[in-house]
Amino acid sequence: MLNMENLLLITDIPGYSPQISRLVSMMNYVRFTTLDAVKNLTQDQLDFLLDSQSNSIGALLLHFAAVEYAYQVSTFEKRELNEEELSLWGPALDLGKEGQEKIKGNDLAFYINKLDLVRNRTLEFFKSVNDEWLYEEEKFWWNKQANHYFMWFHVFEDEINHRGQIRMIRKRLNVC
Repeated sequence: MLNMENLLLITDIPGYSPQISRLVSMMNYVRFTTLDAVKNLTQDQLDFLLDSQSNSIGALLLHFAAVEYAYQVSTFEKRELNEEELSLWGPALDLGKEGQEKIKGNDLAFYINKLDLVRNRTLEFFKSVNDEWLYEEEKFWWNKQANHYFMWFHVFEDEINHRGQIRMIRKRLNVC
């Protein structure tokens, strides 16, 4: 889905309003750099834990998909995750011990597939709204007002943050 020719352009994308196009442009570049950071990793490397407090690369990848899915539910469907969704995405949202125990044994294709499925759903949702939607406000963290623009910025900002962890783990694995 990533258009490699325009990857470094934050610009209009057919099918999306101007500001949503720019948001998607940024999300595309972030995802490209994330995928580059995990290229060719084995299952063992994806499951590796630096210590008892850390997350695996696989758990972080699933975290990206889980966060994005949760924001779809929150901003587009105007609801919280249900029990079924929490059982599916909860370990990846919370990470920690539960994530360490439940998120392992998958190859890179598994994680990329989850990322792609969730992203494709996001892109379809973004086609259904316009720039005004980005500026709609609602209560967010700490009972503060936030708009959809900030919320979706946070989706890829979280990915950027955790991608730094992925790169550090990759270095510890001596994988260049």
